[in-house]
Amino acid sequence: MDAWLQSLLQALALPELGLSTVFVVAFVSATLLPLGSEPAVFGLIKLNPQLFWPTILVATAGNTLGGMTSWWIGQAAHRAVDRYRDSPTHLRALHWLERLGPKACALSFLPVIGDPLCAVAGWLRMPALPCAGWMALGKFARYLTMTAALLWLWPDKLAVGAP
Repeated sequence: MDAWLQSLLQALALPELGLSTVFVVAFVSATLLPLGSEPAVFGLIKLNPQLFWPTILVATAGNTLGGMTSWWIGQAAHRAVDRYRDSPTHLRALHWLERLGPKACALSFLPVIGDPLCAVAGWLRMPALPCAGWMALGKFARYLTMTAALLWLWPDKLAVGAP
């Protein structure tokens, strides 16, 4: 099993498979499932530095589409949440989101609250295209900042298959 796992990890590090893997991981991590895509982004870039911008852009696209999936789920779940309509926390959050509008989706990169924020934006029936644009901007800034910081902290290139 060790050899199988090692060959899988080496295959996923290939540029042909790495970008699609980053897309899938970024997509899934932007839904309400607890998963982080930063290790996949950082790993691919460390193994293939020439893929810095393609990886950032693919991760941004996957994460934005995942965020839009949460937005759609939130829009579809509008009626299910009606029973919490009068709670003070709910009213405060709704007021804040309604005041900011789609720009609030720029905060979708934040841990814990970012993914539910996309769902609530859909639940509030905020317009999809502006929400997607603001989500993409926030997610792009996160990937660019996190990857640049990690590359600054660990500048030497990792060897594939090193112990």
